[in-house]
Amino acid sequence: MKRSRLVSAVALAAGAAVALSACSTSEPTDAAGDALTFMVFETPALDAAFWDTSIDNALAGLPGVKVDKIVSPDADRNAYAKQLQASGQFPDILSSINPKDFLEAGLLQPFDRSWLEENFLQPHGNDIDGQTYIPPTNSQVIPLVFYNKQIFADNGIEVPTTWSEFEDVVAKLKAAGVTPIEMAGAEPWAGSMSLVGLASADVLGQDPDWIQKRYDGKVSFADPLFADAMQKAVDLVQQGAYDPAALSVDFATANQNFIDGKSGMYPMGSWFTGSSYLTPEQAANIGAFPWPTDDGKVVIPFNIGGTTSVSANSKNVENATKFAQAWSLDPQNLAVLVETDGAYPMMKNLTLEDFGVTVSDLYTDTYSLVTADNTKVSSFGWVNNDDALAPGINDLFYALSQSFFSNTDVAGQLAQLDADWDAATGK
Repeated sequence: MKRSRLVSAVALAAGAAVALSACSTSEPTDAAGDALTFMVFETPALDAAFWDTSIDNALAGLPGVKVDKIVSPDADRNAYAKQLQASGQFPDILSSINPKDFLEAGLLQPFDRSWLEENFLQPHGNDIDGQTYIPPTNSQVIPLVFYNKQIFADNGIEVPTTWSEFEDVVAKLKAAGVTPIEMAGAEPWAGSMSLVGLASADVLGQDPDWIQKRYDGKVSFADPLFADAMQKAVDLVQQGAYDPAALSVDFATANQNFIDGKSGMYPMGSWFTGSSYLTPEQAANIGAFPWPTDDGKVVIPFNIGGTTSVSANSKNVENATKFAQAWSLDPQNLAVLVETDGAYPMMKNLTLEDFGVTVSDLYTDTYSLVTADNTKVSSFGWVNNDDALAPGINDLFYALSQSFFSNTDVAGQLAQLDADWDAATGK
């Protein structure tokens, strides 16, 4: 899961030194005599203790291998990994990065196809040009629209299934003095959830190959299909769907605002169903529905995720790969992600019951969207497969969620996004 922004280049050397901590006392066997390095990130759910334990779990079956943990100083793992690369410290194993940002430089090692086929329900789910650089261990829906059941009931509001019904809900909530949609606008990745929903449902829901066509130059962001979806985002701003101070609200505050009943709806990734965000009592008052479309077609913005990527330039690629595989297959590691971070498991040889987790009805209800026969498309700007956006475009797309508050020139902003895409792809 992504958490926001860039680290300072000035702080890199100090940050890398401070963040490096040993997680195993066994002696390394790599040729250089050094431990492998594993770049991780910490959240309330995935704290230092989680990573330390998960590393020890993976090392239990790898005698003689040693791993040192590097903690990204903020949530932008891609940026931090690039800074480490620039300083000659690119990690041997990396957690939850965007592979496309590193493939042109040949920095990542693909996983063995037979291992993927043996262990995962969708072994090709993270394929990029036929290779997988992050094991497809789990999945997410990004976004769902969470809603406060009590607020809906108090105002006689039914769950919307179409865009017009959704707009009606916005109007009813606003008339009732409730902020219709919570938005973590201070952090573009989180603030962009409405845009992600619109691009996924309205664009990919009608043309699942749209991103590939954009790579081929057959479509553009400025085309009506995409532009009309983004105009809806501007319309929501102009309708007063968000708090006027939404651009100053960070992710943690937005979560709490919604939980406290200060807003009626909250577009956010399915990780919000996890126990690190909601107590059982809080989850009982929250429902969720897919982002609505014009005709009511159910479109699920789907992301197959995973954690471990391996450096092709590792000091010991074989041991780094073994560690990454062991980490990814350990049910204790994924159980923590299922229970606290709302991950939906995609393991071929394990059922949800096998993880021994306690989850809410909100989790099981939304997990059914993953297992149901419905239209699943790539979550726009969130996948790690062929549909991943060109390098650097994710952040530019997310930033539209902020700029639409002051700049309603959709055509002009999308023309710039097209230019940025062409520059990123060398076209």
